[in-house]
Amino acid sequence: MPGKVKSGFKTDPSAQMHTLEAVIAAMIMVGIIIFAVQATSLTPLTSSTANAHIEAQLQTMGQDMLSALSYSSYGQDSQLKEDVMNWDGKEYVWNGSTYRSTNNQNKTTLNSSLTDTLTQIAVPRGIAHNVHFSWIADNGIVMDNSYIYNGDPSDNAVMISKKVVLSDTDVGNETVFISKTSIPDADTSTGFYNIVNVKMTLWRM
Repeated sequence: MPGKVKSGFKTDPSAQMHTLEAVIAAMIMVGIIIFAVQATSLTPLTSSTANAHIEAQLQTMGQDMLSALSYSSYGQDSQLKEDVMNWDGKEYVWNGSTYRSTNNQNKTTLNSSLTDTLTQIAVPRGIAHNVHFSWIADNGIVMDNSYIYNGDPSDNAVMISKKVVLSDTDVGNETVFISKTSIPDADTSTGFYNIVNVKMTLWRM
């Protein structure tokens, strides 16, 4: 009888099992890594997500405050407009109990609708805040003066703004108003006076 031809390769069941186990283990590890990456990018505990959440809250808070102060009944000025018209041109800072002038010779206290709102909403929540007024000067350059200043904002600060339109009748005595605020009459040929941009910056302490 002719002899049987034997193959040079041997089938090893244990080797096949080890290979299969290695492939399954690799697939499990890849799955775990993908899950971990996705979970990390979505969790609210990460710094970037938490900062974005805080910024969104501050943005909404600031918009609500300025929107409420900008509301005016028919035939009446808004509280924000009255604050601009009553401004004495000085810079004020929160000292822990009230807003005081930074002028060493004149420690006047600032009482306005804007400061009342900030005292009731921002201060109890530990939210630092700056407020600036900006307008167009006679030479066309935008001027920016501090109304309330409490330090340099953090990297996660947000800024909200509202424009206040002033007319000649709003200002009254233009000479007195300019001497206090430095806000000029942008158009002397009409009843339009100027536009003041109220900019509020908020950040978490």
